[in-house]
Amino acid sequence: MATSVKSSSLIERLPAVRGELVENALMGPLTWFRVGGPADVLFRPADFEDLSAFLAGTPEDIPVTIVGVGSNLLVRDGGIRGVVIRLGKAFMQVEALDGHRVRAGTAALDVAVARAAQEAGIAGLEFYRGIPGSIGGALRMNGGAYESETKDVLIEVVAYDRQGKRHVLSLADLHYTYRHSGAPEDMIFVEALFQGHPGDRKEILDRMNAITARREETQPIRTRTGGSTFKNPEGYKSWQLIDAAGCRGLRCGGAQVSELHCNFLINTGEATAADIEDLGEDVRARVKAQSGVTLEWEIKRIGERA
Repeated sequence: MATSVKSSSLIERLPAVRGELVENALMGPLTWFRVGGPADVLFRPADFEDLSAFLAGTPEDIPVTIVGVGSNLLVRDGGIRGVVIRLGKAFMQVEALDGHRVRAGTAALDVAVARAAQEAGIAGLEFYRGIPGSIGGALRMNGGAYESETKDVLIEVVAYDRQGKRHVLSLADLHYTYRHSGAPEDMIFVEALFQGHPGDRKEILDRMNAITARREETQPIRTRTGGSTFKNPEGYKSWQLIDAAGCRGLRCGGAQVSELHCNFLINTGEATAADIEDLGEDVRARVKAQSGVTLEWEIKRIGERA
């Protein structure tokens, strides 16, 4: 377990910024599960240059963690040591370009990218309507839904390394596999360029509306959840394995396996992060015992247990 650093001493070691630095920042309200302990320091950069200067001026021994809108994230109850970076308004721009391309900041919601493409008559990006979260998360985990994924439409990504240096990474540089990117963990994605193809605005909108309707019918999207909990093992659907293991509706404290879609864990109101993680591990153990298949977490778990 890492040694806890008092944020008052930590913040004194950080460079001056034009954005916002918050000590002992509550992380629960920033995640869709609404659980988790505080970050020692939360940094919201003013713009690209502010982020770059901060990274360049932050001592190497201080841990730096990047988070998005918290849709696919479980922050443990003990909180996060070091600095958590959350990108804001300056990183939310979405622009349709010539050549049926879309440029988006990584704090932009996936649905905002789908909508911008639709309004410009650009097809191929409507699957982002079915992914909760922001573009940064989709880039990091090769996010996908409805038979499409990020690697199918991505051209390149702009990122900053831990020293604040700007990089432009091609699709090949990201070494994508199923729900995984091979990009270095310390790379912070700030902007992406996508390639679509010509399409009819109404037909694209119809496909997006169909995705919305399907999600509402089959997923507990109006609950405190983190989206799909486990990756689909090759040749299987996680929800089917979980259901076959008798886990639908299973509880641990305030956490529950969704009755509607059992690859979703939900916070029924009073769950801790430990409840959710322990429930997920219980599900994994039951599935392993019943089917012999080991489920891998899709939800990213960060921080320390209480």
